[in-house]
Amino acid sequence: MATNASFAGPLAGSILTPAASKMTTAGSYLDIQNDGWAKQYLPELYESEVQRYGNRTISGFLSQISAEMPMSSDQVIWSEQGRLHLSYNGQINPVDGVVDTITGIDSGASEVHAVRKGATLVCEVNNVVFKAFVTVGVENSATALTIKPYGAANVDDLAGIAADDNQVIKFFVYGSEFKKGSASMTDSIEPGFKTFTNKPMIIKDHFEINGSDTAQIGWVQVSGEGGESGYLWYLKSSADTKARFDDYLEMIAIESEKRWRRRSYS
Repeated sequence: MATNASFAGPLAGSILTPAASKMTTAGSYLDIQNDGWAKQYLPELYESEVQRYGNRTISGFLSQISAEMPMSSDQVIWSEQGRLHLSYNGQINPVDGVVDTITGIDSGASEVHAVRKGATLVCEVNNVVFKAFVTVGVENSATALTIKPYGAANVDDLAGIAADDNQVIKFFVYGSEFKKGSASMTDSIEPGFKTFTNKPMIIKDHFEINGSDTAQIGWVQVSGEGGESGYLWYLKSSADTKARFDDYLEMIAIESEKRWRRRSYS
């Protein structure tokens, strides 16, 4: 019984000899990386590029989260939702668990917190993450609170946290815990309302083609971020100008600076 199947002929040197069973032999090794397309038995090639991530532009992302809106005025005013979970920065005394000098995560400014007694927190002090329970909250002080860690008597009893005063703490509320038959929370959380304003920007570009160039027929196969594909004739540079314009349109929304006074660009 033959163990291998072999090929003969003028092209036998470029054809692999497949093994009759699953064996890692030198004659049955398919070296696609080095031999390229010279070998047969190559896998099928899917000719179309799979757009796995869809439109990868910034405007494509904004359209997915419904953050686009048409406008015809010279100013737009909008409001944004606050965080669902209360989150703050502050300073803590690990010995008694008192947190003060509380600031907002987004604003960085001093804030009146809304953490109530009975809330459970995820905290970070000196790169040590732990969970804690609020023993004194906003019902006693709107600028400070007291926490007690789970699994330890005090915060400084946790490994990696010294008893030094005024250490930086980051924390957010993830729930609450009460004893059976205990009183409910006495304070309520009112949603914050923040408004913002902005002005539109006008950007311009220019595309030009000579009349004689329109007679030069040439086809170029192209693909775009929106999933389109096909052939373009002499207006390929027009598509490049449009793509460049769209890129500028997105980048100025990130990198632009507010002009405080009128400036001449002549």
